Amino acid sequence: MQVIDWDLAVATGTRLVRPGPQVSREEARQAVADLRRLSREAEGHVREFTRIDTETAPQPATIVDRPGWIKANIDGFRVVLEPLTERMAARAGQTPAIVGAMGSRVTGIEVGAVLAFLASRVLGQYELFLPPDPTGQAATGRLTLVAPNIVHAEHELNVNPDDFRLWVCLHEETHRVQFTGVHWLREYVRTQTTDFLLASDIDLPALLERLRSAAGTFTDVIRGGEGNLIDAIQTPEQKVILDRLTAVMTLVEGHGDYVMDAVGPSVVPSVADIRAKFHHRREGGSRFDRTIRKLLGLDLKMKQYAEGSAFVRTVVGQVGIDGFNKVWTSPETLPTQGEISKPERWIARVIDAPAISEVGGTSG
Repeated sequence: MQVIDWDLAVATGTRLVRPGPQVSREEARQAVADLRRLSREAEGHVREFTRIDTETAPQPATIVDRPGWIKANIDGFRVVLEPLTERMAARAGQTPAIVGAMGSRVTGIEVGAVLAFLASRVLGQYELFLPPDPTGQAATGRLTLVAPNIVHAEHELNVNPDDFRLWVCLHEETHRVQFTGVHWLREYVRTQTTDFLLASDIDLPALLERLRSAAGTFTDVIRGGEGNLIDAIQTPEQKVILDRLTAVMTLVEGHGDYVMDAVGPSVVPSVADIRAKFHHRREGGSRFDRTIRKLLGLDLKMKQYAEGSAFVRTVVGQVGIDGFNKVWTSPETLPTQGEISKPERWIARVIDAPAISEVGGTSG
């Protein structure tokens, strides 16, 4: 049984996505060339500043348009959702064929519509989950930059294009350095994501109950409430897993923001102007945009940037970059959500406690 009609998702997304900004062919070619060049330049800056050794040669980013971003994310979704779809396929006999067929088309349309909304807003991302390479030679992740969105943003903000493109690359390249330099991080996120999906309710009564809850959440958000669909449809077990996922993604997003701003002044002359305008843009948008962002939990992602960056800034300020980098030692040294809001707790647990232990051990 196919849970999501992936072909329909692609078709829906590419049909609904808005066209990019109108630029000449030469301007488009120049933007693509600049982003490839600047992504390699940014990686060098990021490696030097973060002191994370990736042991891999710098690679230019993959540059896509909006439909290309949708197709790439569909491929990623298929990889991420494979464990869940396999389980549901094993239970296919419990679901009437017509219900399964209609359900897969409905979810395909829904996935496509969500990706169409996001495809005009995402500037770039590090794709963690790619279809396996039969040769085993391709990288396990890929940095993707959405050229039309970057060009649109720099026009909208009226900022220096070369500076803005490098500034964006600094953030996204930080993610590539994180996931290629910290050998266990990608598998940790993958495992937590899989566990989150497999902890879902897939029996019909529970699913209907959660959909009713989601409908109430939609009404609440329209009226200005604080809920989101992710919170509405998850199980209690998923909430525990999501706390761990939220903590690690807050860390990596905040680290990306911290690095782009810390490196920025030395290589991006107009970084202060860019940051001020971009922060205002993040918080803006039409009422429709704000409602959809809240429903999808995207406001939580924006909150992650601020909280994660504050955590990194505080820790680096107190124990230096080498002390902060102990966060990448193992899953046990990752901060909890509570520690992200109170960095001194993480410092006491990870930095200070081992030192106290060592002193105690030598004195005995």
